Amino acid sequence: MDADTIYALSSGAPPAAIAVVRVSGRHALAAAAALAGPLPPPRSAAVRTLRGSDGAPLDRALVLVFPGPNSATGEDLVELHLHGGRAVVAAVSAALADQPGLRQAEPGEFTRRALTNGRIDLHQAEGLADLLEAETEDQRRAALAASDGMLGETLAGWLRSLSGAAAMIEATIDYDEEADIAHDRVDAWRPVVAAVRDEMVALLAQPSVERLRDGLLVVLAGPPNAGKSSLFNALLGRDAAIVTPIAGTTRDVIEAHVVRSGIPYRLCDTAGLAEYTDDVVEQIGIDRARALSAQADVILWLGERATAPVGAVHVTAKADLAHEPGGDISVSTKSAGSIDRLWELLASHAREQLTLRSDVALRETQRDALRGVTDSLSNSLCEIEPLMSAEELRVARRLLGGLVGQDATEAMLDALFGRFCLGK
Repeated sequence: MDADTIYALSSGAPPAAIAVVRVSGRHALAAAAALAGPLPPPRSAAVRTLRGSDGAPLDRALVLVFPGPNSATGEDLVELHLHGGRAVVAAVSAALADQPGLRQAEPGEFTRRALTNGRIDLHQAEGLADLLEAETEDQRRAALAASDGMLGETLAGWLRSLSGAAAMIEATIDYDEEADIAHDRVDAWRPVVAAVRDEMVALLAQPSVERLRDGLLVVLAGPPNAGKSSLFNALLGRDAAIVTPIAGTTRDVIEAHVVRSGIPYRLCDTAGLAEYTDDVVEQIGIDRARALSAQADVILWLGERATAPVGAVHVTAKADLAHEPGGDISVSTKSAGSIDRLWELLASHAREQLTLRSDVALRETQRDALRGVTDSLSNSLCEIEPLMSAEELRVARRLLGGLVGQDATEAMLDALFGRFCLGK
């Protein structure tokens, strides 16, 4: 158990109606009793007067006690529900700091202790971090599923199935000279492995956690002076990009994040793709525009249709001036209705590319590992020799074991828990 007992404000920054201060560790009960006097029974709320070391009252607070190991952190845990004024929180925090063995928690330390003490798994911890940062409904669903342990349960279920399949192969190898084993059970593991692999492939077809967070990447591209920056501003409803009649005004990528109707977007205005320039800075902007266009989920092309990249949406901007629009969609910055129609088109692309078909979503690092698992499973199914199939299956189980959290490194944990607030 950790030598230090930690405390921190776990609710929002004051002022607020209520402020929740949490204390966790082996000195938690003694420290709370020093402030509140006799503590209420476990998991029973009671009002107590909190007092400082000089006996002066600090606040009338609701006190709850959660003895370890059956607490959120797996340690003795106390919650002090205070009045949410800045002075109250500061006074109680100072009184806790005066208690022996107590210190203020580091960011994410409460959740880290929950992981260390087996109260949650790594995927639940990551899901909780994502839940704190969720901005859209799909982000909330995926993060909540992970924080509730759904992802960990899914991965653990696959690992159990593959372990069973591995045992079947070992039985085949050990008893390959017995006819009943060779004929009746030699391929019994294959349907199990194939079913697990297909479930993994279906999960990999889902958008990643990062994709759900970053949203649809929309790049406005085309020749100089085509109206990209004006359309960019119109989509945002504000003047984010400089607009002038001078060709080449936009020299670099201008990026803005926006959430519209619950869908996140990453909009990028880019430099005009001039056929030739001797301006070094403009050329850098053109190179960046081309590189970003190659990554785009949707390219809004504001040039001639014949020069549009494959798959781009051909936009007739300045539709109020065009004699024959002819694009996939016509817009004018002077027509709010045309901008709304463009947003509807973008939303249809977002729903196609970013919609979750189940509540479970993977982070990119998890997706990379799971691709390795599916490759090994496919290899095992293609092998004829049981020994080779068993080896491929062993590799798959090792990779999957890492996903379950067996290979988590201290550096990864530091990066994860640094995303949390002090009291979480």
